[in-house]
Amino acid sequence: MDERRTVKVSKYLSKHLRHQPERIGLVLDAQGWTEIDTLLRATAAHNFPISREELDHVVATNDKKRFAIEGTRIRASQGHTVEVDLDLPVAEPPAYLYHGTVTDRLPAIRAEGLRPMARHHVHLSPDRETATRVGARRGRPVVLSVDAGAMHRAGHVFHISANGVWLTDAVPPEFLRLPS
Repeated sequence: MDERRTVKVSKYLSKHLRHQPERIGLVLDAQGWTEIDTLLRATAAHNFPISREELDHVVATNDKKRFAIEGTRIRASQGHTVEVDLDLPVAEPPAYLYHGTVTDRLPAIRAEGLRPMARHHVHLSPDRETATRVGARRGRPVVLSVDAGAMHRAGHVFHISANGVWLTDAVPPEFLRLPS
């Protein structure tokens, strides 16, 4: 499978498993799962056929492990805008986590902290390199440090997804280290 097709399939899956399942007639269960056979039939019926081999390749090679397969089911690991409960475990975070963004978002972040926007949670990375890649999707990246240890001690709840992304409801400005 060539790289362009891999990216195209990954984006298509993200769109329909995270944001708009109804567009292709998918119904996600309460935890975001759908049957793989149902997904493949839906993609074919909507003029974007994906083979099982392509699906397995995208799931296995995605650098962010955006998708999870469990038996005969598939779901997005996190990042949903549709209502799902991923039933992720509460976890104690490391002392610091990181968030990638771009410069033009810094004034709002300084004032309001990090908010989930259209998603259910704020996404945090365990390392600067990952946060840099995330921020680079929207321009020149800026990496923010999050004092996750202090947040946790203050009662903020953290979850960790199957692909290692840390999730929390919001990050107040006092727990952020921003560039000057």
